[in-house]
Amino acid sequence: MRVLFALFVLLISPAVFADAHDDLYRASGWVEQREHFQSALGAAQKRYQNSLPPALYQALVDNSNRRFEAQAMDRRARERLAADLGEPRAALAFFQSPLGRKVVAAETLATRPEQLAQHADGLPRLQADATRRLLIRHLAQALPVREAGAEVSLALAGVAADSLSQMLPGLLGNNDARGLMDGQRQRLMEQIGNDLDNTLLHVYRELSDPELEEFAAFAESPEGKAYYQAALAALRAGLASDNAP
Repeated sequence: MRVLFALFVLLISPAVFADAHDDLYRASGWVEQREHFQSALGAAQKRYQNSLPPALYQALVDNSNRRFEAQAMDRRARERLAADLGEPRAALAFFQSPLGRKVVAAETLATRPEQLAQHADGLPRLQADATRRLLIRHLAQALPVREAGAEVSLALAGVAADSLSQMLPGLLGNNDARGLMDGQRQRLMEQIGNDLDNTLLHVYRELSDPELEEFAAFAESPEGKAYYQAALAALRAGLASDNAP
């Protein structure tokens, strides 16, 4: 009987975990963030329209639409999240909790197109007492915001370079391209880091101090670290960031 039960567990576990990973993907806001990214992509495409020759502009649109096709992005990100996060249930429990839903709502609100347009010239400087700033500092150290922000920025900026490379093969060698990407990635991470505390104060402004403390506790826990490490890898996979470290 024990052998039969063990076999039954082995047979159902992959399906259970697959469902848990899919539930986690939805609960933690991935679908909404991907939609917001595609809105930003459309805006980036339009910015190039009047500055590029028609053939190059069309190549840019075609290449970026192919690379960032919605279902393909979701598939790549979900598969990588499932591959890298062996046990999803602790993260799923957090993001399905009232606090987790509040965190996701704050994060998805911050990346809505109208919010990005409203704060295109920078976020307002927020005042906070020492306790709240300490909690935000803990979050800034635990969340891979610098790395994620740099990957998204590189993906949006890279659509023109990808198209130019396709039309002019050999313009940049692989080593040169990798060096430029790594250098730009590091500069973006530094820029994001310089204002990270104020950014997080703005994004999580509706969370109380006890909620921030609970959120930071999850992010700093082994389960939280495992989730955010896997989430960063999933983001890179979704963006098809071949030059990511």
